[in-house]
Amino acid sequence: MKRWIVIDGLDGSGKSTVAGWIKDYYEARGESVHVQVHPSDRWAGQLSRRALQGKGALMFALSTAFYIIDVLSSVAEMRREPCKYDDLVFVRYIMGTAYLPKRIARQGYEIFSKVLPLPERLLLVDIEPENALHRIALREDRQEMFENLPSLVKSREKMLMLSKGWGILNNDGDEAATRRMLNEQLEAWDRAFGTVGDGQGPVLAAAEGGVASD
Repeated sequence: MKRWIVIDGLDGSGKSTVAGWIKDYYEARGESVHVQVHPSDRWAGQLSRRALQGKGALMFALSTAFYIIDVLSSVAEMRREPCKYDDLVFVRYIMGTAYLPKRIARQGYEIFSKVLPLPERLLLVDIEPENALHRIALREDRQEMFENLPSLVKSREKMLMLSKGWGILNNDGDEAATRRMLNEQLEAWDRAFGTVGDGQGPVLAAAEGGVASD
């Protein structure tokens, strides 16, 4: 595998859209790219998503447990077949810890970052919570428990707090500007990390010249 990229961010931030742009970018260069979204369509992912559409501490606990199982399944598959694709993109991964209470979010992030493998290429898609909520409202999906303005504001604050070493892509602007900044980040990563045997190394500092939000 040449590259393993993790994309995270708020609901409605455009993670899947950005993943699609990354897929287009590398496929145009003749590489095979697989995008793995979490929660996935596997049984654990479906149960996690269903629990997120509920309310209360029990539903949150269930959604978290099934999400972890779903993510571990993706990691296991990656390890079984590391050369199946040139490039692998995870949408949602370790930044799910930002949905924990603030007092334990950092601790949870540090624990999972030690337990789970992490790539060098980590991208946080950042967006103002009001814009995220507007995009969520345009979807036909049933609303999830964190898809409200107060929760989005708190989650964004925690994600930015945990994002040391991440590239940050501001997705509040127009598509052309965001895609240009994304391409700059991908190029910076390739200059910093290369393209061969990549994917399961430690988290490094953000690449020089990488994208950062205002």
